[in-house]
Amino acid sequence: MSESFTDEQYAFLRHARFGELPAAVRPDERTASTETDPPRYQPDPTPGRHEQDLRAGG
Repeated sequence: MSESFTDEQYAFLRHARFGELPAAVRPDERTASTETDPPRYQPDPTPGRHEQDLRAGG
């Protein structure tokens, strides 16, 4: 039977993997942003591309 990690062990593993988290941004430091560029859409796939993707697993 496998043992589960404790919360402290998980915290250590997260710290070892990701390091220190950056300081939280205070509400008075936040700014509003507005997207000005239109979203980029992918062009229509070429005929037969969908079927090729399905066969290839993509």
